[in-house]
Amino acid sequence: MQTITPTELKARLDSRELNALLIDVREPEEWEIDHIPQARLIPLQTIPSHADALPKDIEIIIHCKAGMRSARACEYLMSLGFENVTNATGGLDALRKL
Repeated sequence: MQTITPTELKARLDSRELNALLIDVREPEEWEIDHIPQARLIPLQTIPSHADALPKDIEIIIHCKAGMRSARACEYLMSLGFENVTNATGGLDALRKL
C-alpha cells in the first residue's frame, strides 16, 4: 500500500497542487468538528456503495483520524482493482500537529 506522511500531505495541500482526490473516511460527526476543506467525506462503511463512482485514473488519498480506517479503505479499493490509492499515515491527528 502506498503511503503519504503528514508532512508530505501538508506540503501538497499548502502548494494547492494536490492533484488527487482526497477522501475522508471518518463519520459525519467527526467531519463537523474538523476537516480538510479539499477533502470529500465518504464514511468508511459507505465506501462500497461509492466505489463505482470513484475515478481510477487519478491518485486517491484516503485519510481518517489516525490512519487505521483509511488503511482499511485503501485495502478495500485495491481489492477492487484501484492501483493509485494512498493512505495518509497518522491521519488528521498527525496533520494537525504540524
